[in-house]
Amino acid sequence: MAALAYTGGKREINYYFSVRSAKVLALGAVLLLTACHTASRRYRGGDTCEYLLSSGRFLGEKVWQPHSCMMHKYKNSEAKNCLIDKHVVFIGDSRIRQLFYSFIKLINPQVKEEGIKHGNIPFEDKSASIKVDFLWYPEVNGSMRQRIKSWTEGSLTKPHIIVVGAATWSIKIHNGSNEALAQYKINITSIAPLLEKLAISSDVYWVLQDPVYEDMLSESRKMITNEKIDAYNEAAVRILNSSSRNSKAKVKVFSVSKLIAQETIMKSADGLHLPESSRDTNAMILMNVYCNKIMKPIDGSCCQPQPPLTLIQKIAFCFFTLSIFGYLIISLIHRNNYRKNKTCTDLESGDEKKPAISTPNVSTLEMLLHCFCKLGLIMTYFYLCDRANLFMKENKFYTHSSFFIPIVYILVLGVFYTENTKETKVLNREQTDEWKGWMQLVILIYHISGASTFLPVYMHIRVLVAAYLFQTGYGHFSYFWIKGDFGVYRVCQVLFRLNFLVVVLCIVMDRPYQFYYFVPLVTVWFMIIYATLAVWPQIVQKKANGNCLWHFGLLLKLICLLICIYFLSYSQGAFEKIFSFWPLSKCFELNGNVYEWWFRWKLDRYVVFHGMLFAFIYLALQKHQMISEGKGDPLFSNRVSNVLLFISIVSFLTYSIWASSCKNKTECNELHPSVSVVQILAFILIRNIPGYVRSVYSSFFAWFGKISLELFICQYHIWLAADTKGILVLIPGYPMFNVLVSTFIFVCVAHEISQITNDLAQIVVPKDNSTLLKRLLCVAGFFSGLHFFSAMQDQSRH
Repeated sequence: MAALAYTGGKREINYYFSVRSAKVLALGAVLLLTACHTASRRYRGGDTCEYLLSSGRFLGEKVWQPHSCMMHKYKNSEAKNCLIDKHVVFIGDSRIRQLFYSFIKLINPQVKEEGIKHGNIPFEDKSASIKVDFLWYPEVNGSMRQRIKSWTEGSLTKPHIIVVGAATWSIKIHNGSNEALAQYKINITSIAPLLEKLAISSDVYWVLQDPVYEDMLSESRKMITNEKIDAYNEAAVRILNSSSRNSKAKVKVFSVSKLIAQETIMKSADGLHLPESSRDTNAMILMNVYCNKIMKPIDGSCCQPQPPLTLIQKIAFCFFTLSIFGYLIISLIHRNNYRKNKTCTDLESGDEKKPAISTPNVSTLEMLLHCFCKLGLIMTYFYLCDRANLFMKENKFYTHSSFFIPIVYILVLGVFYTENTKETKVLNREQTDEWKGWMQLVILIYHISGASTFLPVYMHIRVLVAAYLFQTGYGHFSYFWIKGDFGVYRVCQVLFRLNFLVVVLCIVMDRPYQFYYFVPLVTVWFMIIYATLAVWPQIVQKKANGNCLWHFGLLLKLICLLICIYFLSYSQGAFEKIFSFWPLSKCFELNGNVYEWWFRWKLDRYVVFHGMLFAFIYLALQKHQMISEGKGDPLFSNRVSNVLLFISIVSFLTYSIWASSCKNKTECNELHPSVSVVQILAFILIRNIPGYVRSVYSSFFAWFGKISLELFICQYHIWLAADTKGILVLIPGYPMFNVLVSTFIFVCVAHEISQITNDLAQIVVPKDNSTLLKRLLCVAGFFSGLHFFSAMQDQSRH
């Protein structure tokens, strides 16, 4: 009864909620969210600089997350490049002096806080011609006004950045009197026009006063209360920019420091000054406000304008638009023809008459336009998510619960959807789909949770990536060895299915091919496998069965492949020379060199070879009937199976213990290529030796496994954000609900793209050789045109 209820429950879920209905729901959600975000940006404003300066929250204890955008963590070299030939001035009291020191430490971390406490402090970096000065003006008074006025009317060069703030000294000296507040209002009113005049050509920031921790204040500072500070801040905000409220040139109010202080002031040493981590955050915010529009960091979406459309993107937009209109026109014509020729009813007798002409089939052109129509709409969503400033983005923040709890959820779902396999061979199709599926889900959780900062998780994920490549070696070797099919059709089909989505994304999202590193990796390894087996002498299973010496010939080929891999992995120069030749350089360069490609290739350099070797050994054992693959039967005899199972479990756990004890990522990465195969082989044996385990699979994981490539690629832009550096926020303020909605849309899009790719593969890569040759010439023309426009685009950029 329990089994019947279990099966019935799954059938009922699948009956009422199909993939088609899920996609319709996802489309509705996208349209609704797009409308909501468009309206929000129109009526509330979409200036991420305002959000960066005024709002945000802490992720954990030290990571500050601005509202709706991502903050880049600037390195010293980046800060210098941004501020080269710039002059920055901080004007104010001891709190501004703190901010000054945190700011210059972003340029030179070796700086020590040894300057005069109640005096001016200069800083200069001669290598980048950067000047940063702190000017001691603890009160908003005539002296401060005179200094600011000298920049507006005198011959002095205006600073590029001016940071001003003061109030606590006025409260302290005048014992918090109302007269002091009134005088503060008068003084700031006289200074405001000068600051607004400077703001026309410089970036001017007024830093609001942070709250204090009253219980820790000394007796001489007891009059500085949060009530008084709020009154002074309210006066400053009301007066500043009053004369230029609608003008672009205005003083920027730095109010986010108040929010940061509210969370951290209790850690202050004296109740007045912020702890070092908080003021460092303020300095980093200031750096992001000024530098993001100059440096344009990928993970710094705050204060970055929407990038202009490139020439290639404009052409792609026109192509997809024409495809949509073309499909609508053709479908309307076909629908009208169908209405004219459909069965009509005889008005007199009521009998149905057959149409003279049968219903026309969907033409190849209509199918092609239909695919491009859907693809164009999907690519619009990609662009809106990760290039337009429509949807929000946030930084990742890792906690153990954010990674391990979702892992438990998907494990439970995977077990719930357990079914019997159609065949019980080792690594049958259902099992490999299941394997790809759960690995892909774990990798997705790893990416969105930011778990790469936790080294034990990182090392285990590296094994999962290696396992994908292991399957590449195993699957393609098995196909060529058994089928002996080295035709162009097979090669083109594989290359198209692997690369179609990535090529489209390179065009639409303006990213290099190597950016989507996994696809170039599996593409190159496929070509290596093909070349290894296709070159003379072609050795396949049918030929080897006739003469055992051919097995040694194949092993010799594999040994030669291993030697080549070993040589290239330890000869970076030779590797870079090979992939620096045109046109390979256009595909594998990233940031002007191929080092990143060499690093990625080297990291899993042996595992494809291991997959090929495993396939050869397994198929040889299968051919000689040395393994038992019957339903419920152990793979070997009971004794051998038990011994191998024990060794596999021990090996699996040993690798996990070693990976969990890693202390240095670089050292562990050096060992990874040689030892990752241990856990992969251990998993295969654990999964396949017991017959009852080999006879079942999870249809839940297998479903995701069938679209694993699309899931891996699509996550870059419509699940994560800023090219995987952050998280896409469709529903702000509700992190869990946001992840559920964005995940639902993301999975539906990936599944639809998988279907589009399959449909287009049948059209673009036909089985007829003469037609295929014509299509290949068209593809060559397409890439030639793409290269031409890319060269024009690069020239216009420079």
